[in-house]
Amino acid sequence: MFQAQLLRGKRILVTGGGSGLGREISEKYLELGAEVHICGRRQAVLEEAAAALMERHGGTVKTHVTDVRSAEAVDAMVDAIWRDSGPLDGLVNNAAGNFVSRTQDVSPRGFDAVANTVLHGTYYMTHHVGRRWIADGHKGSVISIVVTWVRTGAPFVVPSAMSKAGIDVMTKSLAIEWGRYGIRLNAIAPGIFPTEGANKRLSPKAQWEDGVVRNPMNRLGRMSELQNLAVFLMADGVDWINGETIAIDGAGHRQNGASFTDLADLDDAAWREMREAIRNQDQRDKSLR
Repeated sequence: MFQAQLLRGKRILVTGGGSGLGREISEKYLELGAEVHICGRRQAVLEEAAAALMERHGGTVKTHVTDVRSAEAVDAMVDAIWRDSGPLDGLVNNAAGNFVSRTQDVSPRGFDAVANTVLHGTYYMTHHVGRRWIADGHKGSVISIVVTWVRTGAPFVVPSAMSKAGIDVMTKSLAIEWGRYGIRLNAIAPGIFPTEGANKRLSPKAQWEDGVVRNPMNRLGRMSELQNLAVFLMADGVDWINGETIAIDGAGHRQNGASFTDLADLDDAAWREMREAIRNQDQRDKSLR
């Protein structure tokens, strides 16, 4: 679909780039010639991803163990990239966290666990990269991964919906403020793309499969479709696309409206079972750090 080496000469950072959607986007950027930087909290996951991607495509993938919830850690990482590799040309805000729960059951700690990564972390990354671009007179592109809930709302995932809505507004606001510097900000709102982490936390009792999920196309998203959109928005030649949030969900949110509305029928026992399944997944993930 794209010319070989389309992204050659670009240096792009993908947060949460060691797994899930971030890894898929990183792989496509690498395949098309970009120097890719990935960051996350789990060193083993980052190193495995970098080695696998470079073995498959060659090129350069650099890893950075960073907690995006810390403004100081983000600043130090971005400073190190500028110093050791040179200025970034692109940033993909992908790092996230989420879980389903009745909002009355969400503790302040649970809310902060999502908001600190999704909202604060995305702002810290965008701010620390953007201000360096402005100081250097360097053009750049920011892509943030949001959700269609920024248009519809979503029950039972309120911390994430609130945080992603903040990113959507940040995208529109900074597109106006920073456009004069040649800095573009856009967002992608994916529908259901199958990743283990999302499935286990958002639908722990059911597998996402073609023919089961509800949308006009009656299927899941294909990773190649998400990758292609992420490349298109990052590539040269689309500089006038700025401040946009593009849904890629087969028109699912047009048909169905808000997500997770079916969970309103669950009783207390079902919610306890869901919480236990999510906790078990969290413990498995922590054991890998």
